[in-house]
Amino acid sequence: MSINSIIDSDLEDLIQNADGEDLSILADFITDKGSGRIALDASVCKVLNDASKAGMFTQSERSLLAEELRLFGGNGFANMMRGGRGVQYREIVCDVADHVKANYNAKAPIADIEFSVLTKVLEKSMEDMSEEDKKKLFEDFGVGYTQGAGPMTTAALIAAARASGFGIYKLTVIVANAVSKAILGRGIPVVVMAPWLRGISILTGPVGWALTALWTAFDLAAPAYRVTVPCVVHLAYMRQKAAVKRCKKCDAPMAIDAKFCSECGQAVA
Repeated sequence: MSINSIIDSDLEDLIQNADGEDLSILADFITDKGSGRIALDASVCKVLNDASKAGMFTQSERSLLAEELRLFGGNGFANMMRGGRGVQYREIVCDVADHVKANYNAKAPIADIEFSVLTKVLEKSMEDMSEEDKKKLFEDFGVGYTQGAGPMTTAALIAAARASGFGIYKLTVIVANAVSKAILGRGIPVVVMAPWLRGISILTGPVGWALTALWTAFDLAAPAYRVTVPCVVHLAYMRQKAAVKRCKKCDAPMAIDAKFCSECGQAVA
């Protein structure tokens, strides 16, 4: 079990600085909740599963996590030609974006390409939502919902999210939480811990993002995409979480120019 030396700052930097509980979700996507996969070495599966259960990852285990994701991102022949090192994370994100038919620029920052994937998941999910759930989702972002708005519905929601300070982060939390609950049976840790998320009704409502819907919409029957699609969505959330400004008292996200926390009133130093 050797850690490769591939330079991939888009992935490595994020994983090396991430919270252990967020990495547990990533590890469970890769190991199929510890039950293993055909393309995953049994010893690697055990190491990642043990770290996932503990919620703690050493530096080498974090590198191993990144390595295994890169290996899933490339086909067997390509991995052999690369010396078993898999593919760069940017290549994985672009491949996933192509697979879900997202609109993206391959030269854009990695966060933008990840968000294009997440946006497509949201778009597909909204197709299966009831009008009432769509209304609740829009209300969570402080905007009105026009019934039967069609393809413009997702665009309007994203525009509202971009205009609300930390709205993009909030949106990634909602989508990543839904994907995690659908595939792993549990949501992301921040949803349980963060007081500022308790008012988001759509997190506990029937959002219609069932596992079967994800499988059908994005053809996740292919073993690699069963790993890479949810991993890219989760990494999109992790990247937004790492970039957002947080209150030092209650950990709520804040707009970059905020002087006080809107949740607890703490002054920003």
